Amino acid sequence: MSDGGMSIYVDGACRGNPGKAAVGIIIFDDKKNVVRRRKEYLGRTTNNVAEYMALIYGLQEGLISRAGSLTIYTDSELAVKQLEGKYRIKDELLKILSKQVEHLREGFEEVNIKYLNRKENKEADRLANQAIDMAL
Repeated sequence: MSDGGMSIYVDGACRGNPGKAAVGIIIFDDKKNVVRRRKEYLGRTTNNVAEYMALIYGLQEGLISRAGSLTIYTDSELAVKQLEGKYRIKDELLKILSKQVEHLREGFEEVNIKYLNRKENKEADRLANQAIDMAL
């Protein structure tokens, strides 16, 4: 899939905070067909780190697919507001991860990272939780 617009739904899940964490990702092509689903266990970390890692995995999937433009949907209002510069990033690890997000964004003509309600992100959440279950 070259130069097409892509939509990716991502979620980071954590059991405990910090606790066992994972990411879930669903990738759609420009016709809203599911291209791929991915779940990845991260190990022990915080919920916010898991959310940022989900964004990073989503951006990487977009680059692998050679998407020209990309819209990533996440239910992490904190990450979206931090990346928009509306909230200050205090945590040192989140500062590093936000720089990684910004670096990966450079590989696209256009990237939008949008907040959506948790209810609208159930499948990505389910994938992330499956990854945690598989690791237990």
